Amino acid sequence: MLVDDLLDAIRVVPRGDALRAPAVTRALIDEISRRRAGRPDAVPGIDQLTEREHEALTLMARGLTNGEIADRLFLGEATIKTHVGPILAKLGAYDRVQAVVAAYESGIVVPGDL
Repeated sequence: MLVDDLLDAIRVVPRGDALRAPAVTRALIDEISRRRAGRPDAVPGIDQLTEREHEALTLMARGLTNGEIADRLFLGEATIKTHVGPILAKLGAYDRVQAVVAAYESGIVVPGDL
C-alpha cells in the first residue's frame, strides 16, 4: 500500500465520498483501531444506541449487508433499514462508512474480530 493511497483516502472521506479500495479501507480501520481501541468515550452518541442498534452497527462494521444483518438478527430487511437511520443520526455520521469508523474507534469491533 502506498502512502499516497492512504492520503487520498483521508481527503476523500471528509468530503462525504466513500472509500473504494479495500486495501485503503483496511489500512484506515487498522490505524483508527490502533489509536483509539476501546475508547467508547471517543465517539459521541455511541452510548445512545439501543441494544438492537448496537447489534446492527456491529454487523455493519463486519461488512454485512442489510439482508445479511436481517437474517442474523431474525428481522426483516426493512426493519434493518429503519435502524440504520437512527444509528447514523446518533453517531452524527453521514453514511455507513462513517458509522463503521465509529464502531472501530469505540472498540465495539476490532480488526479480525469476526
